[in-house]
Amino acid sequence: MAESSTANGKHGVVLNISENQNPPQLSSKPSQDNVNTSCASVPFMQKLIAEVLGTYFLIFAGCAAVIVNLDKDKVVTLPGISIVWGLVVMVMVYSVGHISGAHFNPAVTIAFATCKRFPWKQVPPYIAAQVLGSTLASGTLRLIFDGKQEQFPGTLPAGTDVQSFVVEFIITFYLMFVISGVATDNRAIGELAGLAVGATVLLNVMFAGPISGASMNPARSLGPAIVANNYRGIWIYMVGPITGAVAGAWVYNLIRFTDKPLREITKSGSFLKGSRHGSST
Repeated sequence: MAESSTANGKHGVVLNISENQNPPQLSSKPSQDNVNTSCASVPFMQKLIAEVLGTYFLIFAGCAAVIVNLDKDKVVTLPGISIVWGLVVMVMVYSVGHISGAHFNPAVTIAFATCKRFPWKQVPPYIAAQVLGSTLASGTLRLIFDGKQEQFPGTLPAGTDVQSFVVEFIITFYLMFVISGVATDNRAIGELAGLAVGATVLLNVMFAGPISGASMNPARSLGPAIVANNYRGIWIYMVGPITGAVAGAWVYNLIRFTDKPLREITKSGSFLKGSRHGSST
């Protein structure tokens, strides 16, 4: 099991980048995309399809690296697995980030919603699309590699559950903090958002993969678990990433306003309310 966890690096990540460096669906100001929030609208269905495909290719590539490493006497190696996860995240962010925001991760979607940068009514469909993409990718890999149980590409704690939970919380906090900086603050270089998030994923998998599998993404862990019917420690990968992502998003929201006078920060009911004026600063 520990050997499987060592090669487990993976995740689904998230982004929100667009040509104007401030994704419409995450903006607190009205836009054409924000008006089209009906779950039955064509634009929203396109976003869901983008999330399914993006998550599918993300999980397929990352988990394939894990399985090949297990099947071929560790030919890929942990650094190789880390690079695959980082590259596929970067590629998919640049591919569909302008369509759906390239979340690919329920933790990221929920974190953006808690900060009022994503509509709550779109959260369930987004999460369903992400889990569907992950499950389909895991099922495809199961068929390709003959369904061997020892080639489980999911995430399993190598040590104690508490140790893995803490690691998942910290690395997802780190990931969401970076995402919030490069994808929602247009003082950052928006064109490099995909590179920054992909690099963060690579770094996290490199050191956390041998400990917890470096999931950072409930969908990444749930898809393989559903296909293999192996739910050991699954709560770690549901609770840890979600709480870590929410904390990371909120902490970035707190520090993004430090360039404002104290009286301007404190006169609003919260930092989140102040974001209506400061989200583009």
